Amino acid sequence: MGTSTRWKGPNGDQWSSAARRLARWRDDSRNADQRLEEIAADHLRALHETLRADRSAFGLYDTACAAGERLAGVLGSLAAEGAESEDALVARLVSEVGGDGGTLADAAVRRAVAGAVRDVWDRHPELDDAIGEGATRGGFAWDILCDLYQVFFADMVGEFLRSVVAEHVKLAVPVLLATDPEGRIADWVAEKVADLVPNPCEESAEATDLAQAVDTAQLVVGAAQDPLAALPKIAESLVPRAVGKVLGLITEEIAGEEGAAA
Repeated sequence: MGTSTRWKGPNGDQWSSAARRLARWRDDSRNADQRLEEIAADHLRALHETLRADRSAFGLYDTACAAGERLAGVLGSLAAEGAESEDALVARLVSEVGGDGGTLADAAVRRAVAGAVRDVWDRHPELDDAIGEGATRGGFAWDILCDLYQVFFADMVGEFLRSVVAEHVKLAVPVLLATDPEGRIADWVAEKVADLVPNPCEESAEATDLAQAVDTAQLVVGAAQDPLAALPKIAESLVPRAVGKVLGLITEEIAGEEGAAA
Protein backbone atom coordinates (compact mmCIF):
# COMPACT_ATOMS: atom_id res chain seq x y z
CA MET A 1 0.00 0.00 0.00
CA GLY A 2 3.07 2.25 -0.09
CA THR A 3 4.17 4.61 2.61
CA SER A 4 1.73 5.76 5.24
CA THR A 5 1.64 7.85 8.34
CA ARG A 6 0.10 6.85 11.61
CA TRP A 7 -3.42 8.12 12.01
CA LYS A 8 -3.48 10.56 14.90
CA GLY A 9 -7.15 10.08 15.62
CA PRO A 10 -9.90 12.61 16.26
CA ASN A 11 -9.01 15.85 17.96
CA GLY A 12 -10.92 17.90 20.48
CA ASP A 13 -11.67 18.11 24.18
CA GLN A 14 -14.29 15.37 24.22
CA TRP A 15 -12.05 12.90 22.41
CA SER A 16 -9.15 13.76 24.71
CA SER A 17 -11.34 13.34 27.79
CA ALA A 18 -12.52 9.94 26.60
CA ALA A 19 -8.93 8.89 25.93
CA ARG A 20 -7.84 9.96 29.40
CA ARG A 21 -10.64 8.00 31.02
CA LEU A 22 -9.63 4.95 29.03
CA ALA A 23 -5.99 5.33 30.07
CA ARG A 24 -7.05 5.27 33.72
CA TRP A 25 -9.37 2.30 33.31
CA ARG A 26 -8.34 -1.10 34.71
CA ASP A 27 -10.11 -4.37 34.06
CA ASP A 28 -9.66 -5.48 37.68
CA SER A 29 -10.87 -2.26 39.25
CA ARG A 30 -14.15 -1.83 41.09
CA ASN A 31 -17.12 -1.35 38.74
CA ALA A 32 -14.82 -1.91 35.75
CA ASP A 33 -17.63 -2.97 33.43
CA GLN A 34 -19.79 0.02 34.29
CA ARG A 35 -16.87 2.39 33.84
CA LEU A 36 -16.05 0.88 30.45
CA GLU A 37 -19.65 1.42 29.35
CA GLU A 38 -19.36 5.05 30.42
CA ILE A 39 -16.14 5.36 28.40
CA ALA A 40 -17.93 3.82 25.42
CA ALA A 41 -20.72 6.37 25.83
CA ASP A 42 -18.08 9.13 25.95
CA HIS A 43 -16.67 8.00 22.61
CA LEU A 44 -20.09 7.69 21.01
CA ARG A 45 -21.09 11.14 22.22
CA ALA A 46 -17.81 12.61 20.96
CA LEU A 47 -18.41 11.07 17.54
CA HIS A 48 -21.97 12.34 17.37
CA GLU A 49 -21.05 15.88 18.40
CA THR A 50 -18.12 15.97 15.98
CA LEU A 51 -20.37 14.96 13.09
CA ARG A 52 -23.09 17.40 14.10
CA ALA A 53 -20.51 20.16 13.91
CA ASP A 54 -19.08 18.90 10.61
CA ARG A 55 -20.94 16.19 8.69
CA SER A 56 -17.90 15.63 6.48
CA ALA A 57 -15.66 14.67 9.43
CA PHE A 58 -13.64 11.49 8.80
CA GLY A 59 -15.58 10.97 5.54
CA LEU A 60 -17.79 8.68 7.62
CA TYR A 61 -21.22 9.95 6.58
CA ASP A 62 -20.61 9.79 2.82
CA THR A 63 -18.82 6.44 3.10
CA ALA A 64 -21.62 4.93 5.18
CA CYS A 65 -24.31 6.20 2.79
CA ALA A 66 -22.50 4.84 -0.25
CA ALA A 67 -21.97 1.46 1.40
CA GLY A 68 -25.59 1.33 2.55
CA GLU A 69 -26.80 1.98 -0.97
CA ARG A 70 -24.55 -0.80 -2.27
CA LEU A 71 -25.89 -3.16 0.38
CA ALA A 72 -29.48 -2.30 -0.55
CA GLY A 73 -28.65 -3.02 -4.16
CA VAL A 74 -27.36 -6.49 -3.31
CA LEU A 75 -30.34 -7.51 -1.16
CA GLY A 76 -32.61 -8.31 -4.11
CA SER A 77 -30.15 -10.74 -5.64
CA LEU A 78 -29.52 -12.37 -2.26
CA ALA A 79 -33.26 -12.94 -1.92
CA ALA A 80 -33.61 -14.35 -5.43
CA GLU A 81 -30.47 -16.43 -5.84
CA GLY A 82 -29.45 -19.59 -4.06
CA ALA A 83 -28.12 -18.80 -0.60
CA GLU A 84 -24.39 -19.00 -0.04
CA SER A 85 -22.31 -20.32 2.84
CA GLU A 86 -21.33 -17.93 5.61
CA ASP A 87 -17.73 -17.55 4.38
CA ALA A 88 -18.84 -17.10 0.77
CA LEU A 89 -21.33 -14.43 1.77
CA VAL A 90 -18.73 -12.59 3.84
CA ALA A 91 -16.31 -12.57 0.91
CA ARG A 92 -19.00 -11.43 -1.52
CA LEU A 93 -20.35 -8.59 0.60
CA VAL A 94 -16.94 -7.33 1.70
CA SER A 95 -16.11 -7.02 -1.99
CA GLU A 96 -19.43 -5.67 -3.26
CA VAL A 97 -20.39 -3.48 -0.29
CA GLY A 98 -17.05 -2.66 1.34
CA GLY A 99 -15.41 -1.21 -1.73
CA ASP A 100 -11.67 -0.71 -2.05
CA GLY A 101 -11.15 2.67 -0.38
CA GLY A 102 -8.24 3.10 1.98
CA THR A 103 -9.65 5.41 4.66
CA LEU A 104 -10.46 4.51 8.23
CA ALA A 105 -14.15 4.79 7.39
CA ASP A 106 -13.74 2.38 4.46
CA ALA A 107 -12.00 -0.14 6.70
CA ALA A 108 -14.76 0.19 9.30
CA VAL A 109 -17.38 -0.53 6.63
CA ARG A 110 -15.60 -3.69 5.49
CA ARG A 111 -15.24 -4.98 9.04
CA ALA A 112 -18.86 -4.08 9.74
CA VAL A 113 -20.28 -5.96 6.79
CA ALA A 114 -18.21 -9.06 7.65
CA GLY A 115 -19.24 -8.83 11.29
CA ALA A 116 -22.90 -8.29 10.36
CA VAL A 117 -22.95 -11.48 8.28
CA ARG A 118 -21.45 -13.48 11.13
CA ASP A 119 -23.77 -11.92 13.69
CA VAL A 120 -26.87 -12.65 11.60
CA TRP A 121 -25.64 -16.18 10.96
CA ASP A 122 -25.39 -16.69 14.72
CA ARG A 123 -28.96 -15.45 15.09
CA HIS A 124 -30.20 -17.88 12.44
CA PRO A 125 -28.45 -21.24 13.03
CA GLU A 126 -30.98 -22.85 10.72
CA LEU A 127 -29.00 -21.41 7.80
CA ASP A 128 -26.21 -23.97 8.16
CA ASP A 129 -28.67 -26.86 8.08
CA ALA A 130 -30.59 -25.39 5.14
CA ILE A 131 -27.45 -24.87 3.06
CA GLY A 132 -26.14 -28.31 3.94
CA GLU A 133 -29.42 -29.85 2.79
CA GLY A 134 -29.57 -27.75 -0.38
CA ALA A 135 -32.85 -26.22 0.76
CA THR A 136 -32.01 -22.59 0.03
CA ARG A 137 -32.36 -22.44 -3.74
CA GLY A 138 -34.82 -19.60 -3.35
CA GLY A 139 -32.24 -17.38 -1.70
CA PHE A 140 -32.17 -15.81 1.73
CA ALA A 141 -35.43 -15.05 3.51
CA TRP A 142 -36.20 -11.34 3.74
CA ASP A 143 -36.38 -11.33 7.53
CA ILE A 144 -32.74 -12.45 7.56
CA LEU A 145 -31.74 -9.81 5.02
CA CYS A 146 -33.51 -7.09 6.99
CA ASP A 147 -31.61 -8.20 10.09
CA LEU A 148 -28.39 -7.94 8.10
CA TYR A 149 -29.30 -4.42 6.99
CA GLN A 150 -29.91 -3.24 10.55
CA VAL A 151 -26.84 -4.89 12.04
CA PHE A 152 -24.56 -3.49 9.35
CA PHE A 153 -25.24 0.17 10.16
CA ALA A 154 -24.89 -0.40 13.90
CA ASP A 155 -21.66 -2.37 13.47
CA MET A 156 -20.24 0.31 11.20
CA VAL A 157 -20.32 2.85 14.03
CA GLY A 158 -18.90 0.33 16.48
CA GLU A 159 -16.09 -0.63 14.12
CA PHE A 160 -15.13 2.98 13.47
CA LEU A 161 -14.88 3.64 17.19
CA ARG A 162 -12.96 0.38 17.65
CA SER A 163 -10.18 1.88 15.53
CA VAL A 164 -10.26 5.13 17.50
CA VAL A 165 -10.08 3.30 20.83
CA ALA A 166 -7.32 1.02 19.55
CA GLU A 167 -5.17 4.09 18.92
CA HIS A 168 -5.94 5.33 22.43
CA VAL A 169 -4.97 1.93 23.85
CA LYS A 170 -1.58 2.07 22.16
CA LEU A 171 -0.88 5.28 24.04
CA ALA A 172 -2.20 3.96 27.35
CA VAL A 173 -0.63 1.65 29.90
CA PRO A 174 0.29 -1.62 28.11
CA VAL A 175 -1.84 -3.70 30.52
CA LEU A 176 -4.88 -2.51 28.55
CA LEU A 177 -3.65 -4.45 25.54
CA ALA A 178 -4.59 -7.74 27.20
CA THR A 179 -8.16 -6.78 28.05
CA ASP A 180 -9.57 -5.89 24.60
CA PRO A 181 -11.38 -2.70 25.66
CA GLU A 182 -11.73 -1.63 22.03
CA GLY A 183 -13.69 -4.77 21.17
CA ARG A 184 -15.94 -4.41 24.19
CA ILE A 185 -16.56 -0.74 23.46
CA ALA A 186 -17.37 -1.50 19.81
CA ASP A 187 -19.87 -4.16 20.87
CA TRP A 188 -21.52 -1.83 23.39
CA VAL A 189 -21.83 0.98 20.85
CA ALA A 190 -23.28 -1.30 18.17
CA GLU A 191 -25.83 -2.66 20.62
CA LYS A 192 -26.88 0.84 21.70
CA VAL A 193 -27.47 2.19 18.19
CA ALA A 194 -28.92 -0.96 16.62
CA ASP A 195 -32.51 -0.12 17.54
CA LEU A 196 -32.20 3.24 15.79
CA VAL A 197 -31.79 1.63 12.37
CA PRO A 198 -35.07 1.38 10.42
CA ASN A 199 -36.04 -2.12 9.32
CA PRO A 200 -37.06 -2.36 5.63
CA CYS A 201 -39.31 -5.33 6.32
CA GLU A 202 -41.21 -3.47 9.00
CA GLU A 203 -41.48 -0.38 6.81
CA SER A 204 -42.96 -2.38 3.95
CA ALA A 205 -45.42 -4.10 6.27
CA GLU A 206 -46.88 -0.82 7.48
CA ALA A 207 -48.70 0.78 4.57
CA THR A 208 -49.08 4.12 6.28
CA ASP A 209 -45.34 4.39 6.85
CA LEU A 210 -44.41 3.14 3.40
CA ALA A 211 -45.30 6.36 1.58
CA GLN A 212 -43.13 8.38 3.94
CA ALA A 213 -40.25 5.90 3.68
CA VAL A 214 -40.07 5.81 -0.12
CA ASP A 215 -41.82 9.06 -1.03
CA THR A 216 -43.17 7.80 -4.33
CA ALA A 217 -46.74 6.81 -5.13
CA GLN A 218 -45.68 4.36 -7.83
CA LEU A 219 -43.61 2.34 -5.41
CA VAL A 220 -46.45 2.26 -2.89
CA VAL A 221 -48.72 0.77 -5.53
CA GLY A 222 -46.06 -1.74 -6.50
CA ALA A 223 -45.47 -2.66 -2.88
CA ALA A 224 -49.14 -3.32 -2.36
CA GLN A 225 -49.11 -5.74 -5.29
CA ASP A 226 -45.77 -7.36 -4.48
CA PRO A 227 -44.30 -6.18 -1.14
CA LEU A 228 -41.15 -8.30 -1.43
CA ALA A 229 -40.22 -6.88 -4.83
CA ALA A 230 -40.24 -3.38 -3.37
CA LEU A 231 -37.95 -4.16 -0.43
CA PRO A 232 -34.62 -3.33 -2.11
CA LYS A 233 -35.97 0.08 -3.11
CA ILE A 234 -37.32 0.65 0.38
CA ALA A 235 -33.98 -0.37 1.88
CA GLU A 236 -32.19 2.10 -0.39
CA SER A 237 -34.58 4.91 0.47
CA LEU A 238 -33.98 4.33 4.18
CA VAL A 239 -30.19 4.66 3.97
CA PRO A 240 -29.97 8.40 4.76
CA ARG A 241 -32.24 7.91 7.75
CA ALA A 242 -30.29 4.90 9.00
CA VAL A 243 -26.94 6.68 8.68
CA GLY A 244 -28.30 9.90 10.13
CA LYS A 245 -29.61 8.12 13.20
CA VAL A 246 -26.57 5.99 14.03
CA LEU A 247 -24.25 8.97 13.51
CA GLY A 248 -26.34 11.24 15.70
CA LEU A 249 -27.38 13.59 12.90
CA ILE A 250 -31.02 12.67 13.37
CA THR A 251 -31.19 13.10 17.10
CA GLU A 252 -32.85 10.58 19.28
CA GLU A 253 -31.94 9.88 22.87
CA ILE A 254 -29.67 6.88 23.30
CA ALA A 255 -29.61 5.17 26.66
CA GLY A 256 -26.21 5.62 28.22
CA GLU A 257 -25.16 8.52 25.98
CA GLU A 258 -25.46 10.84 28.94
CA GLY A 259 -22.35 9.15 30.33
CA ALA A 260 -21.07 10.35 33.63
CA ALA A 261 -18.02 12.56 33.53
CA ALA A 262 -14.91 11.33 35.26
